[in-house]
Parts: sequence; C-alpha cells; structure tokens
Amino acid sequence: KMREYTEKKETCGTICLKYLLFIFNFFFWLAGGAVMAVGTWTLAEKSDYISLLSSSTYSATAYILVVAGVVVMVTGILGCCATFKERRNLLRVYFILLLCIFLLEIIAGILAYIYYQQLSMELKQNLKNTMTQKYRKEGEESVTSAVDKLQQEFKCCGSNNYTDWVDSVWIRSPEANGRKVPDSCCKTITDLCGRRDHPSNIYKE
Repeated sequence: KMREYTEKKETCGTICLKYLLFIFNFFFWLAGGAVMAVGTWTLAEKSDYISLLSSSTYSATAYILVVAGVVVMVTGILGCCATFKERRNLLRVYFILLLCIFLLEIIAGILAYIYYQQLSMELKQNLKNTMTQKYRKEGEESVTSAVDKLQQEFKCCGSNNYTDWVDSVWIRSPEANGRKVPDSCCKTITDLCGRRDHPSNIYKE
C-alpha cells in the first residue's frame, strides 16, 4: 500500500508539472504572437516613416521583432508537444531554445540600455537632416509625404521644434512662398498657413 501511495503521489506530481508546463508554454506562445504582431504592425502602419531614417537599423528592428516572435511561438509549440508526448529529445531541444532566448533577451536588454541615448540623439539628428535637406526636393516625394504625415499625426513641427525649419533648403527657397514652416505644422491646414508661426496657428514642439 505504501508503494502504491508513493507511485500515485509521483503520478499526481508528474501530471501537475505537465499541466503547469503546458500553461507556461501557452502564455509563452501568446507572448511570441504579441511580439510578432508588434513587428508586423510596425512594418504595415509605420512603413511610411522609414524613408525619414538614414540608418537601416530602425527598419531592421521591426523585422527582428517578427523573427523573434516566430521563434518564440515555435518554441512554445515545441514545449507543448514535448510536455504531453514526454519525449526527452524534444524536451532537451526545448530547454536549449529557452536558454538561448533567455540569454539573447539579457544581451538585448544590456545593449538597449547602453545605446538608447546614443540612438535617440542619432535618430533626432538624422531626422532633422532629412527634413531640412530633402523636404519638397524633387525625387524625394516619399520623404515629403512622410514628414507631412508625421507632423499631423503627432501634432509636432520639426524634429526638436519648429525652429528646425529655419535651416530648411526649401523654406529658404522662393518655392516656399514666404512660409516659415510647412503647412503640415499648422493646427488647421489651409494653403500658405505656414507663413504665420504663431503658437495659436502651429504646433511648437
């Protein structure tokens, strides 16, 4: 009887562990789906802004998110299969993948912390250069469209603020018709509204 009780206890413990692993893998799979969805959404909804960035690092980030999401989802599915089929080989592969993902997350976190400020400054500078040098330039229609969309969507003007446009090649040219900022900086867009850079008329930041 003591042996039967011990075996029953071990069986219950194994079943509980199996279901706990399944629940963990299910949420792990959901997390992978969420990461992949963010990457896909970034590529689909924010692809217009990629033309504003001189570095390919930023667009590559979205693709990395998609790939990472797929890897995490596959790992979650593998974990579920390994748990219920009780295949040792699958479990070994699963735990190796989990360890790799965990290590990569630590490395990514450290790199993000180290390079965040540097990337932020680089992004602002690149964005300002792109805006001032390429806006309304022939052959740079995608940049012009992206800048106008960006300023209207985020209710902003320039990379840092509206004074960035002082350095704009287009603003200094006769084609600007006396505008101090593009019309997309205006709170209510009308033709030539960019001539008046008063706070009541344009977004200041």
